[in-house]
Amino acid sequence: MLVTRLAFENFRNLETGELRPVPGVNIVYGSNAQGKTNLLEAFWFFTGGRSFRGARDAETVAFGEREAKLHMAFTAADREQEAEITVSRRRSAVLNGVAQSAASHLAGHFCAVVFSPAHLSLIKDGPEERRRFLDAAYCQLRPGYIRVLGDFHRVLSQRNALLKDLRAGFGDERLLDVWDERLAQAGAQVFAARTAYVRKLREPAGGIYAGLAGGREAFSLRYESAAGEEGDSPGQARERLAEQLHDSRAADRAAGFTTVGPHRDDLVVEISGLSARTYASQGQQRSAVLALKLAEASVLREVTGEQPVALLDDVMSELDLSRQDYILNHIHGWQVFLTCCDPSAVMRLTAGRAFHVEAGRVTPEAVSG
Repeated sequence: MLVTRLAFENFRNLETGELRPVPGVNIVYGSNAQGKTNLLEAFWFFTGGRSFRGARDAETVAFGEREAKLHMAFTAADREQEAEITVSRRRSAVLNGVAQSAASHLAGHFCAVVFSPAHLSLIKDGPEERRRFLDAAYCQLRPGYIRVLGDFHRVLSQRNALLKDLRAGFGDERLLDVWDERLAQAGAQVFAARTAYVRKLREPAGGIYAGLAGGREAFSLRYESAAGEEGDSPGQARERLAEQLHDSRAADRAAGFTTVGPHRDDLVVEISGLSARTYASQGQQRSAVLALKLAEASVLREVTGEQPVALLDDVMSELDLSRQDYILNHIHGWQVFLTCCDPSAVMRLTAGRAFHVEAGRVTPEAVSG
């Protein structure tokens, strides 16, 4: 996966123009609020996803304009391709000259992973963020997993509705047998998918973190579940979940919701044997999230044969010089776009390209080294 050109018109505050990146590291630098993140957002739109900043489509159109246009030339599946996106109240897309029925249909044709400061919640916040990360990442590998998740959450909602009725003094308790069986079956599939993904993620994430930390800190991932251990089969997980659901009925009725199951599981991230959420420094937490996101890209490459583009927004903040140097000069074989405020990063880049952004104007600059 390689971007050769990105053109933009009326997108956010960006002045109409283009950039032509190199295959390696591309630094986008400038002061705050000049438009650096807007460039990464433009790249991200070509994955078919919505803004990673949570913005509505219409909010990305420049003030006073009716629509924004993006055009990207890229190489994927061993051929040169082109895509266009028009943004007004919603997005429309054209891929290789063929209009798409929805911009989301670009998914799978251009792949990227994105890191933004908001993703620090992956470590800082509770288990829900980490479960969401696992599920979203696995959906990229196995789109059919979306249906598995949907089935699980539907059954969970139905069991919870029955529990609320029982707590209120009505409802048929015998129906719990039905929902327990279905929830154990669906939950075992979710457990199997997540643990399979954690096994794929563990080695590349550990290797990337070791590079960032210079081998001074150990990084580990562990999936924590009431359904059992990582090595358990789906059948074992189903039986264990069924037992857990049965044993927790009294507590569930009192609470009015299901207290055990994959919706309560966690991805435990540890640095040198200690919880990254509780004990890691800001720089260590940022490094841990970066390792997870870049490992996500590595797993995608392993499974699909395509190396996603890495979009790294404000990744250098709170990292020491050795960790910054690893990002700048030791990530090989990937196309990387990273934003930063400090122009000294450009001086430390041994190979690549830099783009200065000021008041929405993007200017390419040469990199020596």
